Amino acid sequence: MYLLVSLSDRDLHLEDLISYNCKKPIGGNMMRKPSWILLALLILTGCDDEIIKEEKKPKAVSETESIEIEPPLPDKITWDKDGSKMVLILAGKFKMGDSKNEPEPRMRDARPVHRVELDAFYMDIYEVSVGRYKKFLAETGHRQPDWNAVNEYSPTDEHPIVFVRWDDAVAYANWAGKRLPTEAEWEYAARGGLAGKRYPWGDGEDVARDHANYNGVGGKDKWKYCSSVGSFEANGHGLYDMAGNVYEWCADGYSKGYYKNSPAKNPPGPNIDSSRLLRGGSWTNDVSLLRVASRNHNIPTNKNRLNGFRCCVSGSDYP
Repeated sequence: MYLLVSLSDRDLHLEDLISYNCKKPIGGNMMRKPSWILLALLILTGCDDEIIKEEKKPKAVSETESIEIEPPLPDKITWDKDGSKMVLILAGKFKMGDSKNEPEPRMRDARPVHRVELDAFYMDIYEVSVGRYKKFLAETGHRQPDWNAVNEYSPTDEHPIVFVRWDDAVAYANWAGKRLPTEAEWEYAARGGLAGKRYPWGDGEDVARDHANYNGVGGKDKWKYCSSVGSFEANGHGLYDMAGNVYEWCADGYSKGYYKNSPAKNPPGPNIDSSRLLRGGSWTNDVSLLRVASRNHNIPTNKNRLNGFRCCVSGSDYP
């Protein structure tokens, strides 16, 4: 490599090298035949040209080098405090309310149908179980439920906690670093990506027994009272028991005419403390009460065999 640089510095050319090094007399004639040295030089010359060209190439600069891109939220997480599995519900818009104009008078407060936009959030894939609620009680000293009553309807740690008041559910959520879902978040999640359907699985009531635990038994529904959480298939978002098993407390207060004036984005529900929303239906209800648009409510101090809850976390609050 050094020889080539030196020759180049003296303005010698390849033809001069051939003439100088490679003339041999053969049979009285002078023939130019490159020696092995010259062949090596030729090879090295080509290589050297490539090397020099590589060295002269400007360094490539990434167009996004200085752009900080925030990583996307993970689809599924396990929440540290209570160990619950959660699924991401992407931000989006949907039509909230009863689009079927169901005939029951109680469905009137699920109208008018209105478009709602929500930010991303995480939701527990299961209803809060007896076992997780026990952990909360052990760490906080919060008041105990009537365990004899709980055990009658939810006999194992894998069953949903029942006999909890609205403020019990809020206390658990605060301990876990979560919150109760708004009514709009709950319905958006329960629909599982299906637009305008009655139930998390679609419109068909004839297949309801294969998707939910409600009044009576049949099909995959084998339970007289509560089933253990996750006993049926998940909906399109990966959430279990969004229809039946136990009613679920929501953060909102209840107002019959709220849908007429509900904010279009992230509606928080009315500031009414005397009555709180419950959604999803329960093991003792008729199938029509399992509709995703169906609304129920009760005084926040009510605690009975039908009421449980699950929690959520705003996507912006994810660690």
